[in-house]
Amino acid sequence: MKKFQKWSVVLLVFLAVNTFAQVLDKSWKSITEMPEGNWFVSAEAKVIAENVLLYQRNIGGWPKNIQMQKPLSDEEKKELLALKSDMHNITTDNGATYQEMVFLSKMYRQVPDERYKSAFLAGLDYILEAQYDNGGWPQFYPLKKGYYTHITYNDDSMVNILNVLEEIKDKTDYFSIKASDETIKKIELAFSKGIDCIIKTQYKQNGVLTSWCAQHDENTLLPAKARAYELPSLSGKESAKIVLLLMSLDNPSKEVITAVNSAVAWFEQVKINSLREDRILNAEGKIIDKKMIPDVNAPAIWARFMELDDNKPFFSDRDGIKKYALSEIGEERRNGYAWYTNEPKEVLKAYDKWKKKISSGRIGLKN
Repeated sequence: MKKFQKWSVVLLVFLAVNTFAQVLDKSWKSITEMPEGNWFVSAEAKVIAENVLLYQRNIGGWPKNIQMQKPLSDEEKKELLALKSDMHNITTDNGATYQEMVFLSKMYRQVPDERYKSAFLAGLDYILEAQYDNGGWPQFYPLKKGYYTHITYNDDSMVNILNVLEEIKDKTDYFSIKASDETIKKIELAFSKGIDCIIKTQYKQNGVLTSWCAQHDENTLLPAKARAYELPSLSGKESAKIVLLLMSLDNPSKEVITAVNSAVAWFEQVKINSLREDRILNAEGKIIDKKMIPDVNAPAIWARFMELDDNKPFFSDRDGIKKYALSEIGEERRNGYAWYTNEPKEVLKAYDKWKKKISSGRIGLKN
């Protein structure tokens, strides 16, 4: 019996270590997307939560592209503590701040540590403080010179923010941490301004509403340039999540309904049929080439960048010169960037159901 118990303990330890190894092998984004449950009570989860708290700056936000699950040395922890008051490189780009808030909420539901709650609410205050008067959000706050000041839809930055605000203002159970009534009033205003900004930035092509650019000038609200190869354009990728957000509204205005209908018509107009992207990988699984292959059975895809005047897909290297075939740009950008997307298929899939709800009155309309 004792021998059996001994081996049981060994097995449990093995399973625990193996599970943690599997978690450490995941990306930070994947960890934040894990379903809520017992793992968030584990010692491993608590260690990662300590890292999340350390990386948070005093203003409430986080830097981007941090693998929060990576173990920290004592020296690294000291360095992070010294950076607490630093006001540089704090952002909502690439899921930063949003992912940390999601993780802390999942932790708090299982382990009600008040530090998790305080950090989450500080993140919420940061989001509210960072918003422009016109309703948009910059990529970095405090503001960082350059294209970073543009209203940023890129990589779903602003949509992520609005999804957080929507869940909290609607008092759903998505987040385990609740805001005060005073904060909820601020959130309601910020959310309304954010939706208004989306409506105002939808691009008109020859008088017809279409979609959005990955970033818009914070003053003129027009499509704007970011990196050299991210030119003013209509985005087949970022526009998809924007429309899904608009379709989630319980009481859409006539302007929101028009925006959705117009964007869906545009998605239908610009979808690319009979073309698939083939990726050639090396032994380590790294992409070494991408080729676009004619295929009548290929599902629809959309270009990430399209011309503002005629929707023609284009591509570019770091020199910013437009090309009109993926094969015409160099290997580094061709293989190191997502030039096509299938995300609008989720919009088209949900659209008919949304229209029926609108026509049946199951979604209320604002006057």
